[in-house]
Amino acid sequence: MKLFVVFVAIVAAALAAPVDDSKNAVILKYENDNIGVDGYKFAYETSDGVSRSEEGELKNPGTEQEAISVRGTITWIAADGVEYTLNYIADENGFQPEGAHLPKV
Repeated sequence: MKLFVVFVAIVAAALAAPVDDSKNAVILKYENDNIGVDGYKFAYETSDGVSRSEEGELKNPGTEQEAISVRGTITWIAADGVEYTLNYIADENGFQPEGAHLPKV
């Protein structure tokens, strides 16, 4: 009988484990605009609460200072149920993230 109770407890614990919905996420929205050598932009949203958009543009084309500048945002729901948003810029000044959840320096 003890073995049966232990078996039932193990099965109950396994069934109570959280389900990872990200493996079953469905794409709700997808946009992609490849502008060519001048830049790009895309955006998507999935059923598990993830959304992302990004835009890149070529700065100073044809010069020694030619660089791509990227600006974007991503939002997701973490395992603790909290929604996080990260905004970022990546350019000649490096990667510059911003988000309420990030430590202030």
